[in-house]
Amino acid sequence: MVPLASARIPLPIVAVFLAVALDVPVSRLERRPISRTAAALLVSAVLVLLVGGFIWLTWSSLASQWQYLATQMTRTIEEAAYVPAWVYSSASGNDWRKAMESFALAVGQSAMYAAGLLVLGFFVMVYLLIDGRRTLAWVMAFVPQRRRDQVERTLAECREVIWAYSVGNAITSVIAAIVTLVVLLALDVPAALLLAVIAGLSDFVPVVGFILSLLPAAALAFTVSPYTALLTVAAYIVYNTIENYFIPPWAYGRRLQLSDLAVILAFAAGAELAGVIGALIALPIAALYPTVERIWLRGQLPRETVVEHSALSKSPRAS
Repeated sequence: MVPLASARIPLPIVAVFLAVALDVPVSRLERRPISRTAAALLVSAVLVLLVGGFIWLTWSSLASQWQYLATQMTRTIEEAAYVPAWVYSSASGNDWRKAMESFALAVGQSAMYAAGLLVLGFFVMVYLLIDGRRTLAWVMAFVPQRRRDQVERTLAECREVIWAYSVGNAITSVIAAIVTLVVLLALDVPAALLLAVIAGLSDFVPVVGFILSLLPAAALAFTVSPYTALLTVAAYIVYNTIENYFIPPWAYGRRLQLSDLAVILAFAAGAELAGVIGALIALPIAALYPTVERIWLRGQLPRETVVEHSALSKSPRAS
């Protein structure tokens, strides 16, 4: 297996993904009396102001709460009062702490790498938004004329899927952070703001993100009381269930139809190949398969396969 921390993904792929995600608002602004360059710079500036403004307003609180969280998590691991004595005496049990620390370090390194890659990709993205159409036209010149219509339709649908994924993920993450903050404040859990931010960021990573956000919240809630910890875990589970089954159809629309199994497989493959950033990009790529099948594979697949896949894509279940 490829360790999370050592996985790498090329910067241009991240930049192209970001540029495609923001091309929709830039194109809408371009229809008004505003140039493509001005529209790209305006959208990029708004994004920077939103993220930078939040960090500037909350940095002091987040830094102190992070220090408190790190101290409490370290103490919890060291004490490990809940671990039975026979675990320590077993051969495999002697390495449980090292395994946990190694996994946490790998995830942390991969997350830091992903954050750095997103920052660098953002600057390249600005240039792609401004001059991306000419670059795309240059690349399209290599495509045979008989295939250009298929490529153009594929790119158009890719744009819509990535936009829907980006907006939907942002909406669900903000909702997750707000709900988490309200619940933790009501339960008087320490470092509620930091835990809410962790929940919002973890919401970008399906399945595993929920677990990664739940563990520190439960640990800090336990410092208040076992009853508070139980309520916190229950609240996280209830919200995660609601988010999985009710929020995505509204947030994503019908452009991102993925079953739970498809989400898990796409996430696992993306994380294995390229760490945290790979897991984020893998979902919209997986969601593009129906487009690829309809445009490129319809003639090669059995007719019943196409019909059944089409019917499944139109079913109301989406997550």
